[in-house]
Amino acid sequence: MLGIKRLGLLAALVVVGLAPAAAAQAAAQPSTQDTQYLQAVHQVNLFEITAGDLAQQKGQNQQVKDLGAMFKTDHTQLDQTVQQIAQQLNVQLPKEPSADQQAVIDRLNNASGEEFDRQWVTSQLAGHVQAIQATQTEISQGSEQSVVQLAQDALPTLQAHYDALVALAQTLGVPVPQTSASGTPSPGGTSTPAPGNTTETPAPGGTTESPTPGTTETPAPTIS
Repeated sequence: MLGIKRLGLLAALVVVGLAPAAAAQAAAQPSTQDTQYLQAVHQVNLFEITAGDLAQQKGQNQQVKDLGAMFKTDHTQLDQTVQQIAQQLNVQLPKEPSADQQAVIDRLNNASGEEFDRQWVTSQLAGHVQAIQATQTEISQGSEQSVVQLAQDALPTLQAHYDALVALAQTLGVPVPQTSASGTPSPGGTSTPAPGNTTETPAPGGTTESPTPGTTETPAPTIS
């Protein structure tokens, strides 16, 4: 009889010991905001790596080629961290860019010369506006510290990309999305749905940018 009581006590202790572990595991699950940001920024990276290759292959302006190379390198490095965090949090990442991003890539594949340069810069400007705004949303609304830290680390790189694009756009006569006095995209600029607030991925190719006279219309933009 005493042995049965001891077994019962041991079983109870095991259950009590497992309860905190189960609770901790449940608490570690990322929020919808964190999950959608990881998925969106991964698609941004996939898009930027492909667009960077295209810039180096098809760009007529040397600055387009140089920025394409830099963007590919930076987004490849960023995506390594994204994949590591996603794996730790059991977040399933998309395997390819969004449909809108792929549409932009298709248009760039069909463009050439100066038209390619202008379309590339236009799509990159809009994409970086959205990526920056989505990243700022994650910093302010995210709950998983590793994802928030990722956003904080990515923001300076995204902003540096945007600033370089603005300078190049001015050289090429490409319209620049409205920004705030601090240089970061403002609410009055390109509208950006942030992860967690919409079912759409905040990535390049999601919104429409006003076309420059004399050029083919390029939809503008899923964190470059």
